[in-house]
Amino acid sequence: MQDKQLYEYAVLRVVPRVEREEFINVGVVLYCSGRQFLDVIVDSELTRLNAFNADIDLEQIQSYLRAFRQICEGRKEGGAIGSLPLSSRFRWLTATRSTILQTSKVHAGFCEDPQQALSHLFNQQVS
Repeated sequence: MQDKQLYEYAVLRVVPRVEREEFINVGVVLYCSGRQFLDVIVDSELTRLNAFNADIDLEQIQSYLRAFRQICEGRKEGGAIGSLPLSSRFRWLTATRSTILQTSKVHAGFCEDPQQALSHLFNQQVS
């Protein structure tokens, strides 16, 4: 167990019509303090969102997902939040909100390789 590190993750969801509370999982964000790791994997094919709402603006959703990634990666395009420490960025990204782009509650686990854990969770929760 000594090689394993605690990680936290949340599933990234698109909620096309917030009032209906229906969502589609589109990604996973994972933070591992012990490895100084914060990353997100997002589904590149979002056309299935049309099943919930034919009028959904996929370009707008893509721009929200890009901003999420920029903050996660700490890019200057991520603004002031993107310059925060990893833990603060993760907490901000996973804060509860009532918008079209939301995250699940934060869950925890142990892993040796956070990138591999992220890929596994993405395949399990999104693909």
